[in-house]
Amino acid sequence: MHAFQFYFPTTLKSGNGLVRQSGTLLKPHVRNKLLVVTDQGLIDSGVLESFFASLADSAIGYEVFAGVEPNPTTLVLDRAVAFLKEHECDAVIGVGGGSSIDTAKGVAAMATNPGNILDYEGYDKLLHPPLPIFAIPTTSGTGSECTASTVFTNTETLFKTVIISPALFPKLAILDAELTLKLPASITAATGMDALTHAIESYVSKQANPISQALALQAIKMICTHLPKAFFTGSDLHAREQMLLASFLAGVAFAQSKLGNVHAISHTFGGVFNIPHGIANATLLPYVIDFNLAACPELFRDIALAMGENVDGLNLHQAGHKVAEHVMALNKAIGIPATIKELGVDLDYMPQMVRDSMRSGNVLVNPRLTTAADIERIISNAWHGVH
Repeated sequence: MHAFQFYFPTTLKSGNGLVRQSGTLLKPHVRNKLLVVTDQGLIDSGVLESFFASLADSAIGYEVFAGVEPNPTTLVLDRAVAFLKEHECDAVIGVGGGSSIDTAKGVAAMATNPGNILDYEGYDKLLHPPLPIFAIPTTSGTGSECTASTVFTNTETLFKTVIISPALFPKLAILDAELTLKLPASITAATGMDALTHAIESYVSKQANPISQALALQAIKMICTHLPKAFFTGSDLHAREQMLLASFLAGVAFAQSKLGNVHAISHTFGGVFNIPHGIANATLLPYVIDFNLAACPELFRDIALAMGENVDGLNLHQAGHKVAEHVMALNKAIGIPATIKELGVDLDYMPQMVRDSMRSGNVLVNPRLTTAADIERIISNAWHGVH
């Protein structure tokens, strides 16, 4: 086994209705004013009313930046940083999906560091500690509330740039499943499959360790049990709670292990075609499993068992293939397209997609050695529906 460390400084507070205690939990960390980073749709939905009421009850001064967009760009980040400085906020909380939490991380980092967020691409390049970061996820998928990374699209090159630093771990993550009860089924599906992709890619990553693998395997079990219930019966609070916790577990896992080819490729789809991240991951996942199976069939057999598949009498390869079959069936059941052609991927952009995918550090930890020709073949198979 390779040498590894496990560093996780985020404090987790989890409980139904816990958002109503947000003010009490955040009060010790906010000296002047809190910047709330979110999106306008969430504000308009009324889901955050209890959160804002709690801030007011605790006499926490705050400002709201509600300009977050899916697949956040550097332009949005620049506006958010300017907003923070104008209002002299000294702590940042992301409330919403992964885009809101990622934007909050970027704002906190760029409030204290010079230049552009793109200057810090890669690992641990921030010059100064960011402002204190906090997170309240309202979707069950990205795991951004418990990771050391943030992602922004370069508006000039359409490349999704990943910035990783231990300083980007939020100080506190508040999980309240009640906030996810009103999620549309389509978002439940996309974010749930995002979490499943995190868990599967983390489990088979070359950089995985026994701790991250234990977390990933438990997340897989929980997602495959509870995602259909959360999708088909959105008001099932227990299923919502289990999905939120599973997303968190998968996030903790991949924060240690990184991911793999699904994320290397899906980031290009988000950057070039603005395809929602979770949908891109879900559609690609079976094709990447097909590619990776030969490298670690024993690990995919573990995953099949965690999914509840019966592998009695099957060899390792046959057992591992059950994972791809399970993902395809789950995708079909919850309305995820079977091919990336249906997502709007244009093969005329193949050279850029291959180039940008190979630039990702996730390719380096993918369990099967991957070349540019392999990436092209995976994309082509996923477009044509070839398994």
